[in-house]
Amino acid sequence: MIFTFNNIAIASEGMDFESWLEQFKIRAEKSGISQKTIKESLDNISHIPRVIELDRKQPEFKMTFKEYQNKVITNQRVNEGKSLLKKHSKILRKIANKYGVQPKYIVALWGIETSYGKNTGGFNIIPALATLGWEGRRGEFFSKELINALKIIDEGHITPSKMKGSWAGAMGQNQFMPSSFISFAVDENNDGKKDIWNTKEDIFASIANYLNKSGWNSKQRWGREVKYNDYIARSKIGLNAPKLTLKEWHDLGVRLPNGKSIPIVDGMKASLIVFNDKDGKSAFLVYNNYNVIMKWNRSVYFATSVGLLADKISM
Repeated sequence: MIFTFNNIAIASEGMDFESWLEQFKIRAEKSGISQKTIKESLDNISHIPRVIELDRKQPEFKMTFKEYQNKVITNQRVNEGKSLLKKHSKILRKIANKYGVQPKYIVALWGIETSYGKNTGGFNIIPALATLGWEGRRGEFFSKELINALKIIDEGHITPSKMKGSWAGAMGQNQFMPSSFISFAVDENNDGKKDIWNTKEDIFASIANYLNKSGWNSKQRWGREVKYNDYIARSKIGLNAPKLTLKEWHDLGVRLPNGKSIPIVDGMKASLIVFNDKDGKSAFLVYNNYNVIMKWNRSVYFATSVGLLADKISM
């Protein structure tokens, strides 16, 4: 059966939202969610047509890297990042020592994800995830995330009405999906709640914990901008190409933008990524920490911009 809302066709396997929700409540109970949480979270909710519209919407054009960079690394964001890095220096240093993640990367991720907590998304997470679980295009993925969201509520970290975030279920000032919350969120201020919505200690520590558990190396940077010779084989460029040592990249003619030699650390390997579009060409040597940022968001635009913003706010 096909249902249509706002001109969007929804394949729901013959089940309306209310029927799907009743079946999901049984699944939630079998997953160990309390009846209290099920009732408070799922009773009287409705599907959200806008969520389906956003999930189905295809971008009208692909941004160039320069366009993306200009959007996410504004002078205002850089200046605010510098100010916040200084303002929260005490807690950030403590977290850096505990988790082995430099403060500038914590602040940069915070800045690009939610503009330092100002743009966290206004959707109620429970009905948004229920809508996506019912809608079916990625139904099982979002159904599992809904179970995880209910577990978070069941553990007392947040109430259903205050659990807000993006239309796709990313929550709080660091935009964790519920599964990431369960794996990486931290109660840094020891108040019994992992609060990524309002508590700076928990927000910063959760970011750091994610990076730490994903393989972050505190002794290395993310990468750096370089220039390269056009004769370097395409097979050597990109994250899927075999990594080369910094000396090998140097011998291939890779240099800093000012023409000076790249710093060489014995045994350290890097990938060369290149953005080449209508706005020109830019290239970056990227190290292990870059791949860790890619685990957070599998976008080279995102990962490169986090690194560049981190560099700018620490200058």
